Amino acid sequence: MLLYIKIIYNITDWGGILKLNERGLLVIISGPSGVGKGTIRKALFDISDNNFCYSVSMTTRKPRKGEVDGQDYFFVSKEEFEKRIKENGFLEYAEFVGEYYGTPMDYINKKLQAGKEVIIEVEVQGALQVHERLPEAVFIFIVPPSKKALIKRLQNRGTDSPSIIKKRINKAEREYSLAYKYDYIVVNDDVANAADRIYAIIRAEHAKTERSIHRYYKLMEGKE
Repeated sequence: MLLYIKIIYNITDWGGILKLNERGLLVIISGPSGVGKGTIRKALFDISDNNFCYSVSMTTRKPRKGEVDGQDYFFVSKEEFEKRIKENGFLEYAEFVGEYYGTPMDYINKKLQAGKEVIIEVEVQGALQVHERLPEAVFIFIVPPSKKALIKRLQNRGTDSPSIIKKRINKAEREYSLAYKYDYIVVNDDVANAADRIYAIIRAEHAKTERSIHRYYKLMEGKE
């Protein structure tokens, strides 16, 4: 027991969590449209003493009123974006309505090296792209408590026509079959509860042997 206590207090303190793994985690919050990914992500960032960093995307579209470069998006020219594509500089990217959107790798690597937990909120297809490049990331699939609850959420948005809602539901049903590709499934029955579960997942992931064993051996050898 005394040995255990000695180890714990030689570890970096982060938000009340003492961890062997100092490198940050890349956490992918994903799921079908309407499950509440954005709402959960905001609730997660509201948890006190967190070390989270939201992954800022890069885009070629013009900034909207009130948007800040480097905070809402990294705004670049199409030439710059396509140059980064050729240099394999994106974790994932897509073209939508003639504009590019993507997740820059250099930004993510910088934050992970600094020990930040980098949170990416992305649709299912984007998450699968990330999985191909960085399978060591933590993939969390958000689901509604029921199909009826998903339909109600989509209807309450008030932004889509009945035909669009139907397409979203059909797409969601196809995407549910891909849940096995994720590390965790979190039911969004309550936003605060869902955020707490994700926070617990991040804490547990830092304690995984594969992430912490090397520093543990160094501690045992008295090198730290």
